[in-house]
Amino acid sequence: MDLSEELLGIFTDEAAGRLGVIAAGLLRLEAGADPDLVTELFREAHTVKGAAAVVGLDAVSRVAHAMEDLFQELRDGSRTPTHDFVDVLLAAVDGLRILLPAMRMGTDISAEADRLGVMVARFRSGTVPGRGAEPQPQRAPAPVPVPEPGPHGPGAVVAVAPEPSVAVAPQAGPRPAEALRGDAVRVPITRLDALVRLVGETASANLRVGRLLVDRLGPAATDLDPVRDLARSLNELQEMTMRARMVPIASILEPLRRAVRDLSRDLGKSVRWEARGLETELDRGVLNELGDALLHLVRNAVDHGVEPPDERRASGKPPEATIAFHAMQLGSEVVVTVADDGRGIDLGQVRAQAVRRDPDSDRLDDDEILELVFLSGLSTAPRVTDVSGRGVGLDVVLHGIDAVRGRIEVRSRPGEGTEFRIRVPITLAVLPCLLVSCADQRYAIPMHSIVVVQETADHTAPLWVEGQPVDVTALASVLGLAGGTAPDRRAATVVVVAGPTRRHGFAVDALLGQRDVVVKGLSGLLPRIDVLTGASIEPDGSVLCILDGGGLVERARGAPPGPDGLERPPPRASLLVVDDAVTVRELQRAILERAGYAVRTAADGPAALAVLAESPADLVLTDVEMRGMDGFELTRAIRATGRLESLPVIILTSRATDEDRRRGLEAGADAYLPKSAFDQGDLVAAVERLLGPGRPSGGERGSP
Repeated sequence: MDLSEELLGIFTDEAAGRLGVIAAGLLRLEAGADPDLVTELFREAHTVKGAAAVVGLDAVSRVAHAMEDLFQELRDGSRTPTHDFVDVLLAAVDGLRILLPAMRMGTDISAEADRLGVMVARFRSGTVPGRGAEPQPQRAPAPVPVPEPGPHGPGAVVAVAPEPSVAVAPQAGPRPAEALRGDAVRVPITRLDALVRLVGETASANLRVGRLLVDRLGPAATDLDPVRDLARSLNELQEMTMRARMVPIASILEPLRRAVRDLSRDLGKSVRWEARGLETELDRGVLNELGDALLHLVRNAVDHGVEPPDERRASGKPPEATIAFHAMQLGSEVVVTVADDGRGIDLGQVRAQAVRRDPDSDRLDDDEILELVFLSGLSTAPRVTDVSGRGVGLDVVLHGIDAVRGRIEVRSRPGEGTEFRIRVPITLAVLPCLLVSCADQRYAIPMHSIVVVQETADHTAPLWVEGQPVDVTALASVLGLAGGTAPDRRAATVVVVAGPTRRHGFAVDALLGQRDVVVKGLSGLLPRIDVLTGASIEPDGSVLCILDGGGLVERARGAPPGPDGLERPPPRASLLVVDDAVTVRELQRAILERAGYAVRTAADGPAALAVLAESPADLVLTDVEMRGMDGFELTRAIRATGRLESLPVIILTSRATDEDRRRGLEAGADAYLPKSAFDQGDLVAAVERLLGPGRPSGGERGSP
């Protein structure tokens, strides 16, 4: 399994905390064996073992398993916590903690971790005494190979091949005094978000003060030196704050490059990877959301796009295919392109798939048919594999791009290749917007979603934009407002807006200018409103609504409204993931959400029951070893609750003995999966066997 930087970061942060708990507990153990303390240490080692196994760090999982075995012997009374016992376990803990930075870099630390596991196992078997056992406590492991970043700068063309490596000794984390030295400081993203919010509020307050000064002193107040100096300083502060959130797009390149390498080798294809524009910067939040979409695109290019070498030779192409990645900034947007020189999209197959779902699709032109590749469940793969065939890949791409208010275009030529072009705003915290008037109200439309602004003599007729007809609707009508552009007033200003894949024109009463708008999220107490992306505070204290381009386009094109007039996505089967390890919870959430399910999480059994009491789920996925109430007890509690007794339950655990499996099934579990053999395909398959694919839910178990 390829580990994403985010998931690996979650695991190493969690493991560092749990290893710290174990180290502190071991020192307390020397004063005497406290049963509650021993149980706590056992649980911490067990959790590290399970989380490491799930993310594919099997060597780390084996070390934690060996530690868990020693703690189990304390629990059953067959061993006492001697100094040698504590020495060996502290050595194992210290070794793992020193290896954490290398794990985070994606370095293969299997050999060093295995050495630690052997040390603990030998002590347990009595073949090596504790004190003086190898290695000595507090001794750093031998150097660990760390991949060299490489000399490839912007514009580099890199052939897919195994990476070179150099030996670099991993260093322990810095002491508090040392953490303040150097030219970089780790800052939680939540703190940066709070800083951006405060800067935005300060800018809004400055606008209100400026308006007050003009009211009191007249227009000349804006020319006062203190007023201009304050405005300039605030603008610089806002710009520097936003830049603090920026990261180069190169930071997500390695998983893409690795995916191309691994998948092409698995499929017997020869693929050259080209990457340019890697210095282009994006807001970290935007880039995180975009990462999954780009990963799906490059995997799709390898699997569906490029041909095997023999097929390429037969068609007169070089046997080595090319997948090109390019990023560049254009104004307030970043454009990212993923292109291949493969066989292109078979429009005939896409049309046939679409017609099976909706016979009216046969009337669509080729450009409209090409847009259908993003539909959930539509796939042209000849068979279902762990890579393709389920029709969820490009649907996930569209979902990820929509989450950052972006849009995507696809171009394809038979026999020549396919290009996906993604446009996303550089940041979602401060947006350059066009202000418009509609039905005596002011609205902001983000500039990155605007294609063109055009005057028209008849807004009831389609516009021609870049050689394509674009339908036009009065913005007031789309927003459900009385007034606005009257039906009998045909001349109007039209703002053409692009959604993720489509365009639409909106007639407005007037244009009010352009400015940067500090975006504030809507309250969680409000229902999701698809036509709004946020709001801002005007200088006079009023609220300025910021419209969402994709939501406007979909509503204007006639998406069926909900009972309150708002669009609603179809409900998805709801799953509840229960595990006390945050790494495991987040991994399972990501896997199941990509498969089309709505996922909630709980950290233990009582929390899970509280979630189910508040809102039922369609299926529960639970660990066994948890604080307070284990997975067996949780399953029995679910079966004992009348309205939940038929709720499907899957147990996913490190406890894989036949006895444990029997206990799980006797408790009422519908499936029992061991983490040691964890595979995301098996997990999704188990859920689908009980519920079907991630589709709209039927509500109760057994519903159609």
